[in-house]
Amino acid sequence: MCAIVGVYGSKNASKVAYYSLFAMQHRGQESTGISSADDEKIHLIKARGLVTEVFDDDAFKVLTGSCAIGHNRYSTAGDDSVLDAQPVFARYKLGEISVAHNGNLVNKYEVRNELIDKGAIFQTGMDTENIVHLIAKSQKDSLIDRIKDMITKIEGAYCLAIQSRTKMFVIRDRFGIRPLSLGRLADGGWIVASETCAFDLVGAEFIRDVEPGEMLVFEEGQEPQSEKLFEADYHPCAFEYIYFARPDSIIDGKNVYQKRLEMGRRLAQESPAEVDLVLPVPDSGVAAARGYAEGLGVPFEMGIVRNHYVGRTFIEPTQEIRDLKVKLKLSPVKHLIEGKRIAIIDDSLVRGTTSKQIVKMLIEAGAKEVHMRIAAPEIKYPCRYGIDTPTQAELISASHSVEEIAKKIGATSLGFLSIEGLKESLGTDRNYSLVSFDGEYFAGGNADSPGCCSSES
Repeated sequence: MCAIVGVYGSKNASKVAYYSLFAMQHRGQESTGISSADDEKIHLIKARGLVTEVFDDDAFKVLTGSCAIGHNRYSTAGDDSVLDAQPVFARYKLGEISVAHNGNLVNKYEVRNELIDKGAIFQTGMDTENIVHLIAKSQKDSLIDRIKDMITKIEGAYCLAIQSRTKMFVIRDRFGIRPLSLGRLADGGWIVASETCAFDLVGAEFIRDVEPGEMLVFEEGQEPQSEKLFEADYHPCAFEYIYFARPDSIIDGKNVYQKRLEMGRRLAQESPAEVDLVLPVPDSGVAAARGYAEGLGVPFEMGIVRNHYVGRTFIEPTQEIRDLKVKLKLSPVKHLIEGKRIAIIDDSLVRGTTSKQIVKMLIEAGAKEVHMRIAAPEIKYPCRYGIDTPTQAELISASHSVEEIAKKIGATSLGFLSIEGLKESLGTDRNYSLVSFDGEYFAGGNADSPGCCSSES
């Protein structure tokens, strides 16, 4: 996951970056950071915490200049260290650079070991640090040529915003796995962001998506210069539509909310249930649940209330109240549920732990039957391209049948959207990244290779 933003040629660059990161807070909550450039120096502020916790008025007195890049980090594994926050700043032969990265490099360890053999010293486990070292150690004469040299040595998923003291470089990998869009600000500046919901907040005009394999170069007094680094092999990530992206975002030309509605409608065709009521698991299951209810012709209700103020650092429950975590976040509306046959719609099912607790909660609220439906196919393989999925051994669908999972979670029945149903819901005009469902690792890596490991971006 993660979010990146880059702003160039705006008198309020760091504040535009701040509001953009706020709009994309859902893509990462562990840490956040912004670096700004004023033609002479790069300034950096980053820390663990949410955007509103890390930045204040004093921060913007430091973050001066008309160029800024920012990052929200989504925690995978490893230490919760401020060192793992981005952007990553470095001084090197040609001056100063700052890098923000969304994605996952599948050849991280091979590259890192080669760099260590050549004397590189690493402070974090982030693959983003590989990128900085590759630029710094390149023998090319200019930064742009060093960036091109670096790109030839990395493999996998990446959207990059790279900042010097006077320029900004934005790159999307040739597969276009993670989203990235270009917009124009009202003051004439430029913005790139992981999601278009950032543009809506800062009043930017959407121009276009950054193309797979494209590099954009921003420098003073010029329109963004586009250069094709690779031929596109387009595989946008299906999980952006299933779960990651905000419903109001447009990802590669397609509205996320509309796609989730279509997934729900298709799920109703493939896996109907005789129920009185359809409920979503909030918030990412809402659109799919509406589509499912429409497809069945039964009422839709927000029968589960979500508490949006439960943080990651909440005190761990004791064994005696081990299901407290779900109850802290989700509460059933009992008078809607009692005596009813319920279909509960969620966006995905990974280990089955949360699903089991939700089913139990609905039964305790008086549900007569609980039919769980998942608006995505079965997750049978770990993703290596920037999603925090566990090892294959931990994925319940990798070792259990649908009927066995239904029994384990206590549901009356269980149904998943088919891979074909997902493809048709998203549109057959593109080859989507479906590695979690079909195990086709088109960009390198496999089910056994390490991925989303210590401190991946």
